[in-house]
Amino acid sequence: MNLRAPVTLLDVAQRAGVSVATASRVLNGGDRVPRPELQERVRAAAAELGYTPNAQAQALAKSSTNVVGILVHDIEDPYFAAIANGVMRAADERGLLVMMASTFRDADREIAYLSSLRAQRARAAVMIGSRRTDAEALARTATEIESFLGSGAGLALVSQAGMPAHTIEPDNRKGAAELARSLVNQGLRKFGVLAGPENLATARDRRDGFVDGLAEAGLEPVAVLAGEFTRDGGHAAAGELLDRKLDLDCLFAVNDVMAVGAMSVLRTRGVDVPGELGVAGFDDIATLRDVWPGLTTVRLPLEQMGRRALELAIEGGEPKVETFPAEVVLRESTPKR
Repeated sequence: MNLRAPVTLLDVAQRAGVSVATASRVLNGGDRVPRPELQERVRAAAAELGYTPNAQAQALAKSSTNVVGILVHDIEDPYFAAIANGVMRAADERGLLVMMASTFRDADREIAYLSSLRAQRARAAVMIGSRRTDAEALARTATEIESFLGSGAGLALVSQAGMPAHTIEPDNRKGAAELARSLVNQGLRKFGVLAGPENLATARDRRDGFVDGLAEAGLEPVAVLAGEFTRDGGHAAAGELLDRKLDLDCLFAVNDVMAVGAMSVLRTRGVDVPGELGVAGFDDIATLRDVWPGLTTVRLPLEQMGRRALELAIEGGEPKVETFPAEVVLRESTPKR
């Protein structure tokens, strides 16, 4: 069987009657653009020969690929998945390829992935995560971000304010405070707060905002309990509060997956929601459509946040912070007293 040798850039240049350098500038890109008539000859020759440009050569010529990286703390979390979906849809509309990696909230892994994208000449990256409070890890991350931007790539972050790059920031504190006001207006007074990890600023902002909202009505939580920022974390924290036999009429979890975990343990323990105890969350993730009773929560425009993050990363320019508003959504899981 005879195998045809692959068509090379030299073959195209010879067919078009131009130099290899000129053929490369036409097909791979670069700063210098040949005359229109030369471009037409080269493209016609490439089409006749069936030449396929080399992606690595194009990357070197253009100093970047058409790849966008997404670094997400945990793709299994519906909150992060919804934001990542917005990034991917916006990238697809622009003809960009997406590479995605889960960092599992590990700063070293996040830094290593971003460094790898820089080495691969990615056009841009979007980092999606919950803001941490570890100063040393934040400093190392900021250094790699500066190196990444220095390579000519674009970058935007979601929920990670304080970095030297474009940032999309949900209004966590204000949204949680408004939720507290709404629940108080429903007649609820005795709250337990499933607060999430202390080292995640996102969880802390939501906890503090909720406490601030209660304080406006002269109230304070009956209990505030830290736990993992996951469904299992909410399950465990709610179970512990039940074991304490506290007098509560509502649980507020700082994200929806924790609230879903709390509802699960309440159901297992025979506690009626909302008859005996109300439950509220934060984010309004898509999976809440299948939760009954419907979960009261704070809605964030997650996919829109992802889309805007990609737009900012591609646009470049001086770093700016854009805040997205939060909206209280009252559903069946919180009763009126």
